[in-house]
Amino acid sequence: MNAEALFLSLRLAATVSFLLLVLALPLAYGLAFSTWRGKFLVESVVALPLVLPPTVLGFYALVAMGPRGPLGKIWQSLFGHSLAFTFAGLVLASMLYSLPFAVQPLVASFESLDRRLLDASAVLGASRARTFLRVILPLAWPGVLTALVLSFAHTLGEFGVVLMVGGNLPGITRTVSIDIYDRVQALDYAAAHQTALLLLLVSFVVLAIVYGVNRRVWSPWLAK
Repeated sequence: MNAEALFLSLRLAATVSFLLLVLALPLAYGLAFSTWRGKFLVESVVALPLVLPPTVLGFYALVAMGPRGPLGKIWQSLFGHSLAFTFAGLVLASMLYSLPFAVQPLVASFESLDRRLLDASAVLGASRARTFLRVILPLAWPGVLTALVLSFAHTLGEFGVVLMVGGNLPGITRTVSIDIYDRVQALDYAAAHQTALLLLLVSFVVLAIVYGVNRRVWSPWLAK
């Protein structure tokens, strides 16, 4: 098993899931509580990675991050090197690819809240920020955990987008999924099996956590 590729994948998945949560919370809040009629356009853009082939998404991400792309030019001017084929480029592309896995669980969780509790908080004089932190987040914590876990697992198993944007640079962009592909290409099925089995177990644990939370198998807020 390639420990370097596994560590890189875990680092990428942890970084992406954390940054996505920061981005997805206000975005999901706006989608859940906004009455704007055109919000379906935003919802469509958020959900686009679900139906778009990873190679297509990776190609346009590569174009945008390239030396002549808008993101590439900005990055070049700020840091003096290209954004494509770097870890930072992988993070940005992975955030785009896993965005719906972070936003949609949060939207569903926010929309399921009892609006009377929010109205009561407003009547008591709480600001929107205080209501969000003290009422909405504690009640919507299963959606928050689901968003974190799903975005982490989805990023961990990425292949198409990672290969298009990052290539196969050991220690920089060579993730565990690319390592499995390389092992298979080299007919090293034993090593590929070990890594693939590990990802299979991780995926099972992730799904068990998500389904357990959604069925309220355990909860710090359950009444005793």
